[in-house]
Amino acid sequence: MGEIIGVLAAVLSSGLGGTAIGATRYVIHHTDPVTLGALRFGIGCLLLGLVALWRRDRWPARRDWPGIAGLGFLFFCLFPILFNASLAYTNAARGALALATLPLLTMVVGAGLGIEALTARKTAGVVIAMGGVAIALVSGIAYAPAGAWRGDLLMVGAALCMALYNVWSRPFTNRSSPVAATALAMLFGEVPLLLVAGWRGGFAPLATFGAVEWGAILYLGIVCGAFIFFLWTFALSRTTPTRVAISVTVNPVTAAIFGALLLDEPIRWNLVIGVVTVFVGIWVATTSRVTSSAATSANPPATSSRR
Repeated sequence: MGEIIGVLAAVLSSGLGGTAIGATRYVIHHTDPVTLGALRFGIGCLLLGLVALWRRDRWPARRDWPGIAGLGFLFFCLFPILFNASLAYTNAARGALALATLPLLTMVVGAGLGIEALTARKTAGVVIAMGGVAIALVSGIAYAPAGAWRGDLLMVGAALCMALYNVWSRPFTNRSSPVAATALAMLFGEVPLLLVAGWRGGFAPLATFGAVEWGAILYLGIVCGAFIFFLWTFALSRTTPTRVAISVTVNPVTAAIFGALLLDEPIRWNLVIGVVTVFVGIWVATTSRVTSSAATSANPPATSSRR
């Protein structure tokens, strides 16, 4: 039951993450990737830290701080820079599909580090999901913005950062509270973002922001900076990194809807086919096939009795 709750938390996090792609796509042209990352995760860090203090959560031990600092730099500093920069080149749907390479990257990293064993069913599910991503990206190239391939590559780089975080973070969150561990990792990632944004004068354009721009920033910070990363960390503490990662393939659905509603980005047939294939991959990778031996033990064959 705990693993199912973990998968559901990951799916909800990924669904909301798709809206983050649309919101970022909307506001990125009014700021820069570093400043936007500092705003998003600054708000998220503050909120999660306050929640952890209010609940009196267990904070990570000092011996874990170097590891959490490394994870924070990877996921809450480098990841948002690549994520935000990618959406200056590509649209919301393509960005989400490129991010959906995460399951394959997580599976490869986890297997390479000996953290998570591969199974034939899990591998098949990831391959099916990645096939859906490839179909949608390649068949939709004619409708892509100019230079979209740059955004696609940057998003794949962001997915690699996320894959490494997925595989390495679980021991730290298991030894403390997921909320406190995520807040501390965000803090370590936030500091370099703030320093670079301040040094480059990235906060100056904020004076020109209107209600809509600030609404997008607050949404990114509260929902997509605090809530979804709490859900993601919670999911990683309940199930395997690959099963958490494959939920990110829900991103294209919400990203496409968000992009269509707010950015007038059309939803084309290639995206629909890709998303359907992706959902099939999720089902295959996150469900277990009942073995014949288990079925036999559950339903033993009838035997005739001799008199």
